[in-house]
Amino acid sequence: MAYGIVALIVAFPLIVILLENRNPIKSLSWIMILVLVPLVGIILYLYFGRNLRKEKIFTKKEISDAESARLLMDTHGIEIEEISSIATELIKSKKHLMKLLFNNSRATLTQKNRVKILNNGAETFDCIIEDLRQSIHHIHLEYYIIEDDEIGNRIREILMDKAKEGIKVRVIFDDVGSWGLRDKFLNPMREAGIEFYSFMPVKTYRFANKINYRNHRKIIVIDGLVGFVGGLNIADRYLKGRDGKGFWRDTHLKIVGDAVLSLQVIFITDWYFMSTEMINGEVYFPETPFDENHLVQIATSGPDSDWSSIMQTFFSAIATAKDCVYISTPYFLPNEGILVALRTVALSGVDVKIILPEKNDSFLTNWSSRSYIQNLLEAGIEVYFYQKGYTHSKLLMVDKVFATVGTANMDIRSFDQNFEVNALLYDEELTAELNKAFFQDLANSVQVKLDVFSQRSLIHKFKESFARLFSPLL
Repeated sequence: MAYGIVALIVAFPLIVILLENRNPIKSLSWIMILVLVPLVGIILYLYFGRNLRKEKIFTKKEISDAESARLLMDTHGIEIEEISSIATELIKSKKHLMKLLFNNSRATLTQKNRVKILNNGAETFDCIIEDLRQSIHHIHLEYYIIEDDEIGNRIREILMDKAKEGIKVRVIFDDVGSWGLRDKFLNPMREAGIEFYSFMPVKTYRFANKINYRNHRKIIVIDGLVGFVGGLNIADRYLKGRDGKGFWRDTHLKIVGDAVLSLQVIFITDWYFMSTEMINGEVYFPETPFDENHLVQIATSGPDSDWSSIMQTFFSAIATAKDCVYISTPYFLPNEGILVALRTVALSGVDVKIILPEKNDSFLTNWSSRSYIQNLLEAGIEVYFYQKGYTHSKLLMVDKVFATVGTANMDIRSFDQNFEVNALLYDEELTAELNKAFFQDLANSVQVKLDVFSQRSLIHKFKESFARLFSPLL
């Protein structure tokens, strides 16, 4: 009798999985878990397995009022066909990426931008703190991780001081990523006049279907004129490193100009989702006060979008590369499309280099990432392990003219499950600067050689294979 009840309970998610028509590998992984450990499997599926893009639990229809902000954004963008008068032939060769982002996520192409590349924590936080102190109207922050530590408290004090001056300060932090925040950290913020929300709090059974879909974005918008986006959260380890891993290598961007308004729209949209308050007014979308040309698009993706827009951009950029593809990512758990694109261009003669951490922060991600390496090496792709410390940079540079910096890793979670944001740069000068830093990282890395790696122990191969079974679920 008990077995019959369990079978009926398991049958429902099995039927749902089959009807979703997902990637067969991911579907089979869930089916195996449900069959082998049914009760545990059901719990895991409810928390981590549901396809919210299909179910549209997060839908931009809920926040259709944000379209007014998007219409305003269009007045600050340029038509893709208009770039002919300002772009080099190399930049024009990437028009297909601009069109893809506009069609899959309505990402506006902006021209009047100044972009500063920030390497590592000291440079990034110094720049953020300086600009926060100069704010005169509003500060919007949206972060996956804010910690109650030295840098977290330093930035909190600045925000509190600004709020007391009458500047509007709004903060969104992810409830899971910022799990350690307590009332003793948050109450003084509230008393100072800061408005804040934790993104999709995980407190009751009602949120079981959302716990796995986290807000991984890192956004700061100051007065609608200055924006920050990239890989660094607000925590001491991004500044001082982490015990056992040493130096923390990361990349962030400071943007001044029209692309900041795209970050503003993202924040306003997420704020509305949490609060139902629509932030509007011309003061939030000011005119750019200078005329400097750097083409930038801001791309988002998440379970609220119809398409895996950032993944599609990665795929298209790699698959259409003519000269080189350089990748730095802390987590390398790609889907089959990205793998095929990488191997195909490498076999076609494109220079493909990938930097990964020598040691990662979890057993499954570390060994699952390693399970892809031999196949990459056999296709002629150069893989490097970063040894100076821990690399957390999330970079893709293609053909010395296109680069993307942001929050998305080269993994399935970033492609399908997290709310992410990336800046896409169509610029030879900026790409050259990122390439220079990339090759400096190569100098602090060791190249993985096929003849040596293929001789790794059976125990290592077993760990890789075991971890890879879970890669569609990570």
